[in-house]
Amino acid sequence: MAGLARALTVGPLANIGPRERRRRLLAGAAALLVAGGGLAALIALGVPRAWRVALVLPFWFGALGLAQARART
Repeated sequence: MAGLARALTVGPLANIGPRERRRRLLAGAAALLVAGGGLAALIALGVPRAWRVALVLPFWFGALGLAQARART
């Protein structure tokens, strides 16, 4: 049945709708803004580089949200 669905579609099959894409886009942008603000604050406060590693997760989730919204997955 999956082969039939692929044969009937012109482009790649999106598994999320426009509302979910927008939600992921906004969540990804918000996570990147928070991570960027956190990085700026840590640099301004002179916090050692080792503590900045904690920002990997917010940057990762932000990039993931933007990538998922763009790829419609």
